[in-house]
Amino acid sequence: MSTANLRRRLFCFGLGYSGRALARRVLAQGWAVAGTGRSEAGLADLAALGVEVFRFDRTRPLDFGRALAGTTHLLTSVPPDEAGDAVLDIHGGALAALAPPVAWAGYLSTTGVYGDTGGAWVDETAPVRPSGARQRRRAEAERAWLTLWSEHRLPVHVFRLAGIYGPGRSALDQVRAGTARRIDQPGQVFSRIHVEDIAGVLLASMARPNPGTIYNVCDDRPAPAATVVAYASHLLEVTPPPLTPLAQAGLSPMAASFYRDNRRVRNDRIKQELGVVLRHPDFESGLDDQFRQAQASASVREQGGQPFGGGG
Repeated sequence: MSTANLRRRLFCFGLGYSGRALARRVLAQGWAVAGTGRSEAGLADLAALGVEVFRFDRTRPLDFGRALAGTTHLLTSVPPDEAGDAVLDIHGGALAALAPPVAWAGYLSTTGVYGDTGGAWVDETAPVRPSGARQRRRAEAERAWLTLWSEHRLPVHVFRLAGIYGPGRSALDQVRAGTARRIDQPGQVFSRIHVEDIAGVLLASMARPNPGTIYNVCDDRPAPAATVVAYASHLLEVTPPPLTPLAQAGLSPMAASFYRDNRRVRNDRIKQELGVVLRHPDFESGLDDQFRQAQASASVREQGGQPFGGGG
């Protein structure tokens, strides 16, 4: 049966920040949505919209047949742990046996698999040279998911995401909370992507599936993290935090690891192959939009009304 004759149903392994942004977009288009999640508070809004949420971890396998019944589109954002990719480890055989109507599957990875390029540009043809254990596990998981396409014809696509930001998770939120840091690491840049643009790229891929393809998902302008914090401080009309040399910042090993690599990531493929036009092509656009929305919401609250729309 053609998927055109079916109600489209998205199943997300991991209804996290990015998964919820996509879920909201497809719910608005009349899709059915289900997935796995851990945060009751973070999923309450989706549950209110009719999303069926399943609990899943290494100790609680899914009732796979019931959870995936009717699924036409599949997304996983569950990161691998030290033991590997839990989704594949527990349900890899069932995933390999999935047949139509699954028309599209996506795996959310990270641009961290490229490792350190000394600030040079990379595209999807660049070698994968992860510099840390977490990134190595991601690269291994990518290969395993792509094997589901090459050997079992599950239509898997890989999306390498840059640093994700958006409402509730941005430099604006850090500055407001007083937790923002400006690390002085000369020459260091990061690529990033707004969460709504992640959803846009995934939808574009669903409309033009090309299984086995890898896509970089980032905006047009890599920039130092300190520059982004300074811009957020400017919008909020506060003094930016002082620059602190990395060696004196006292960062945790996890936080410091993000400064180990320095690269600029190209996004030509999502534009040329998927026709993507980014809503936020740089961090200024994304932060400006978030700032305006926050001001509008505050104004409505002051007038005793309700803010429009929803957050990301």
